Amino acid sequence: MQRCRAQSRRVQSRRGFGALRLGVLCSLCVLVAACGYSLAGRGSFLPANITTIGIPVFVNRTTVFNLETQLTQDVRSEFIGRGRYRILPEAGTDVDAVLTGEVTAVSIRPASFNTQQLATRYEIIMSARVQLREVAGDKILWENPGLAFRQEFESQSTPNSLDPASFFGQDRNALERMSLDFARTIVSAILEAF
Repeated sequence: MQRCRAQSRRVQSRRGFGALRLGVLCSLCVLVAACGYSLAGRGSFLPANITTIGIPVFVNRTTVFNLETQLTQDVRSEFIGRGRYRILPEAGTDVDAVLTGEVTAVSIRPASFNTQQLATRYEIIMSARVQLREVAGDKILWENPGLAFRQEFESQSTPNSLDPASFFGQDRNALERMSLDFARTIVSAILEAF
């Protein structure tokens, strides 16, 4: 009989301990939910009235052919991929904000060499100005007038010169990778206020 009572007490204490664990777990879930955690890349620090963004073709002050078109298309696609904004290819009156960009320089330099002192990796450095302006109040929402973007690439072949135009002419994939990374960086900086 005493044995049965002892077993009964153990079962009741386990139930009480289980209920305590469940209560603590529920409390933690509520606290974590209240902290405001969200998925990266889904939020926006832009004003709520910004729903349509005009993104005209960027200005290209470099010798790299079609760089402005590639960058503009990738920035538009990145905004569209975020799914919160309507993107138009011009800065008309039917937009809430306008994103403008200007590529001011692109340079290439060797980053690493093999034992024969031939370059095996190159670093591309692109300088640009990017600005997002609210149309209604003519207010700058985000800008970076001295954006420096760096990217390293494996050497596909030995270039004759350190001219970015000839490098990208030999390796179109390098231009595409750099442009996609540039677009992700810019859109994340604008939407996540970095």
